[in-house]
Amino acid sequence: MSMNEEIGILQRRKIEAEIIKPIYEIMKREFGLEAAQKVVEEAIAQAAIDAGKSFASKEANGKTNIESFVALQYLWEKDDALDIDVLTNNSDCYEYQVNRCKYAEMYHGMGLGDIGFLLSCNRDAKFIEGYAPNVKFTRPHTIMNGDGFCDFCYQAEKQE
Repeated sequence: MSMNEEIGILQRRKIEAEIIKPIYEIMKREFGLEAAQKVVEEAIAQAAIDAGKSFASKEANGKTNIESFVALQYLWEKDDALDIDVLTNNSDCYEYQVNRCKYAEMYHGMGLGDIGFLLSCNRDAKFIEGYAPNVKFTRPHTIMNGDGFCDFCYQAEKQE
């Protein structure tokens, strides 16, 4: 098992944020807030798509779906990173609510609250895009952006 598979996503994000923070601070100083955030958003989005594709390549026959995605959730939940209530879990839909998010707590604690959404939350849609393009993702609320909860919904597209 590689180091990336041994540690949970929360620990990965902390390591990444410690590297990104000084780079982000310099980019803000040199290029302005908007440009710095745009670079972070683009880089992290592509990294999330690539990570999704990498995880998908490890699935049997490269076949991904909601069930195979749910089997990976322990990585995001490791280290008590999320307090969740699962609302729906079947082959067509995985829906849950996050009531406490250590990712948001960590980014705010590191002084990265202004880009915490880009460093973590924004990855969710991009990861599933790379992992299972036939699964659509919605999440109208996030703790990171000040809501009291996150409401995740992964829905399998109907095949024609």
